[in-house]
Amino acid sequence: MSKEDTDDVLRVLAICYREGGPLDALDLERIMSFDMGWISPEEAEAAVQALIAAGWLTGPEDALTPTVSLNGIVSPLGWFPRPSRLLSPVSQGAEPQTPSIAPESRSTPLPVAPQQQAPTVAVKAVVSDDPRSRLTPRLTKFIARQSQLQIEEVERRAQRKAKALTYASDWICLALVAREQGLAMDDITAALSVY
Repeated sequence: MSKEDTDDVLRVLAICYREGGPLDALDLERIMSFDMGWISPEEAEAAVQALIAAGWLTGPEDALTPTVSLNGIVSPLGWFPRPSRLLSPVSQGAEPQTPSIAPESRSTPLPVAPQQQAPTVAVKAVVSDDPRSRLTPRLTKFIARQSQLQIEEVERRAQRKAKALTYASDWICLALVAREQGLAMDDITAALSVY
């Protein structure tokens, strides 16, 4: 655990929390992946959970706050963190024992979780070769949150558009729902143009 490991996490948190208030986990993921381009959306989700587990973030998922003071933390121009430091951050206390405990506690649930999720991902990969199709669950949540609609309602509207347009992909239908709701399309088109 070097000073650079801690500095990277502190700088990431200082940039994400520059407004000062608590942030939703989805907002943190968006900032790390879409706004700053540090990591992919899938990695951003894992990074936020890793920061919570390492003690850098606390609170409910819709109002996460840093556990350290971010006053005076600055980042050099053009700086960006190593993705490995976000995906496996040092413990906030920086105790050497914590990292050795974390892999052991992770190794037990990991075989269970991937077995449940892997078939779903494999089916999606077979259905569509378009890498944007992996963004549809996250895009659905983002549109629901921004438009104040239930996730089920957003999905229903997207399915309706898919039936009407026949050859349109899921992410195109979701983008149409977002446009219909009057959402700013810059974030959505940026997210879809990552690939």
